[in-house]
Amino acid sequence: MNTAVKLTKGEETRAHILKAALRKASISGFEALTIGSLAEQTGLSKSGLFAHFGSKEELQIATLDEAVRRFHEAATYPALSAPRGLQRLTALFENWLTWTARSDLTACPLMTASMEYDDKPGPVRDAMLRHSRTLQEGMVTAIRMTIDTGEFSASTDAEQIAFELFGIISGYYRLRNLFPGKNASHHAKQAFNRLVSSALSAQSQYRSAVSIRSPI
Repeated sequence: MNTAVKLTKGEETRAHILKAALRKASISGFEALTIGSLAEQTGLSKSGLFAHFGSKEELQIATLDEAVRRFHEAATYPALSAPRGLQRLTALFENWLTWTARSDLTACPLMTASMEYDDKPGPVRDAMLRHSRTLQEGMVTAIRMTIDTGEFSASTDAEQIAFELFGIISGYYRLRNLFPGKNASHHAKQAFNRLVSSALSAQSQYRSAVSIRSPI
């Protein structure tokens, strides 16, 4: 039985606008989003866009919300299918690196928004900050689960590991977009592996060493 929900014409139009807005924001930034530029890009009238988004700020916030929705769909939810602990944390990290490609985006709009609005007060920054807190808490929770499973040392500082992971992710997108031939994915995974190794518990290190020594 087909349980797909059929969108109304208005919902389809809104989705079409947000798809175009998200692509533009990922390349040019959220400040480049205007009712006029989106009207031209989508072939809709300005009045038609105003019917869905009454202001530039409303359009920017809706586009940011759409970016986060797509991120969870492409990165967070798939990672939840992995076992709690290091496997889930690894899946979440790797999904951060690949979600834009799987969402047909040139760059990461979440990184773009954080750079644009880190020091610019207003409703868009408030929305960005709210989403950033959720993403931060999700990463910290995944790390704490890895401590709870005994894979990370009990003395591991989850907030510090999260800080370093977001630094790796930010560096990955910078290198990937500015220097396409520098193999950003390889460098990011190497940095992730070093960070994980520094947090492994003695028991996990022993298991790893035994695994390496064991014949295939």
